[in-house]
Amino acid sequence: MQEKILSYSTEEIKVTWDLKRCIHAEECVHGLPNVFDPNKKPWIQPQHAAVDELTEVIKRCPTGALHYQLMSEDKEEQPPEQNVITIEEDGPIYIYGEVVIRDSDENVVLKDTRVAMCRCGKSKNKPLCDNSHIDAEFKADTSYNAERLRTEPVNGKGGELSIKLFDNAPFLVQGNYDLVGEETGRETCSKKMSFCRCGGSSTKPFCDGAHKQIGFVSS
Repeated sequence: MQEKILSYSTEEIKVTWDLKRCIHAEECVHGLPNVFDPNKKPWIQPQHAAVDELTEVIKRCPTGALHYQLMSEDKEEQPPEQNVITIEEDGPIYIYGEVVIRDSDENVVLKDTRVAMCRCGKSKNKPLCDNSHIDAEFKADTSYNAERLRTEPVNGKGGELSIKLFDNAPFLVQGNYDLVGEETGRETCSKKMSFCRCGGSSTKPFCDGAHKQIGFVSS
């Protein structure tokens, strides 16, 4: 997983931008165009907005490419009360919450409040999305089988949401979360689930073992 982080600061706030995680969702550009303007240099100018406005817009960045730190309070973004996994049509899976990504040996790869997980299998920055789904013409709707999530009781709302990566295989989600897909709706659950990241599953967003047949390589 690659990173290239740039910083933009005032006396009140430091804004960081990870170029490698940005997939141009443009929540920032639409939210505060006077601060986030790709046609200017630097393209982020935090001095043009109040701190509370700026932090709210930064938290809308679905990939975690944007983050902030308040200088006076040494305060960073806190995870939301409820973990949420959102399925993007023909695109990644967005995860909001107390996210901890680990490899198959339980080493922590990333801790964050917002990530975009690749599900087309083509990203060059796996496990994160890098917009490769566009060139790959990846197609996947936002539906899911809600009944599969109802086989275990709901244990709570938030807390750590563990994402475990398996080599050449899916990622395993464990914790409390809401799964959201525009076609199916919102389901609150605590079901441990394997999510497809090879792009070939017939039961998307869940894994059906297709990674074995298509020879998916996760590195």
